Amino acid sequence: MARIAGVDLPKNKRIEIGLTYIYGIGISRSKKILKISNINPNIIIKNLNDDQIIAIRNILNNEYELEGDLKRLENINIKRLMDIGTYKGKRHRLGLPLRGQRTRTNARTRRGGKKTIAGKKKAPRK
Repeated sequence: MARIAGVDLPKNKRIEIGLTYIYGIGISRSKKILKISNINPNIIIKNLNDDQIIAIRNILNNEYELEGDLKRLENINIKRLMDIGTYKGKRHRLGLPLRGQRTRTNARTRRGGKKTIAGKKKAPRK
């Protein structure tokens, strides 16, 4: 099992897909990394040799922000927006969608599940 950037990559997947398990690497960045390191993207992770793993590690350490550093950077940026009082910062603080989505009916992920009120009495029928 290959361990790159603090993440155990799944051993039975292609390296092209396996690299996407690292936070901050998508499929296009994965292809670019493999092209730079001259590794066949169809190799299964368990078939990689040590030199190939070291080559991937070196590229990732020198060129990209990944995992904890990237998450920390994102949190700093969000905190900065909240501190200077931008619209996006206020939406972050309130836990509402930031990018213009409607909130009247949707936005359940951002606002939380439906809250029911226990014991609320309905108006009597006439």
